[in-house]
Formats: sequence, structure tokens, C-alpha cells
Amino acid sequence: MTPFGLRVRALRKGREITLKQMAADLDISSAYLSALEHGHRGRPSWSLVEQICSYLNIIWDDAEELQRLASLSHPKVTLDTSGLSPTATEYANLLSREIRNISEPQLLQMLSHLKDLTPQRKI
Repeated sequence: MTPFGLRVRALRKGREITLKQMAADLDISSAYLSALEHGHRGRPSWSLVEQICSYLNIIWDDAEELQRLASLSHPKVTLDTSGLSPTATEYANLLSREIRNISEPQLLQMLSHLKDLTPQRKI
């Protein structure tokens, strides 16, 4: 599941809307919406995120947060370390190989550290 999918699913369920109903109302297939929620599809388009925000009546900061989550929700990531240090390349390769073996608490710790190093950027 992706951060975007997790959030959309929580919002949808919190409003007691079925996946099938939301998909029909957005004029997309329920299979596609399910795949988005479960992280089996790439990040959604900006227009679909806008549709979802409108459909769920999400505005301002919450809409920006959903767009931010969408931008961070591509389930297949490619890292280009050309021109970076050998350490960066090793880190990227090890992370790619071992991410399935890292516990959730360890991932949260690593994510927190990366967020501390990265200035908050607008989408």
C-alpha cells in the first residue's frame, strides 16, 4: 500500500463510501481504484487527485497533503546515482535489495532521519 492509497482508503471508509460507489462516481473502474489504494498502480494524475479531493470535499491543506502523498506514492522507484559517490550507489543498491527485510520501526526511524535532512518543499 502507498501513502496515497492508505489515505484515500481511510477517507473513503470514514465517509462510509464503498470502493465500487466511489469508482463509479469518479468514472473510473473499481479495479483501478483498488489498485491505487493497494499500491499496485503508479502515482495518480494531478487531475485524478483533484477529482478525489472534490469528491471527498477535501480543501486547502488537506488537499495539498493528498497531492504530496500522491507524489510520494509511486510503488516502483528508480534511483539514478550516476555522478554521486560510491557510497550513495552502495546505499541505494542495498536499500533496494533489503527494504523488504527492514522492520516498520526501523523504516520509520530512517524516514524520520531523511525528513530531518530534507527541507520541506512545496509540490
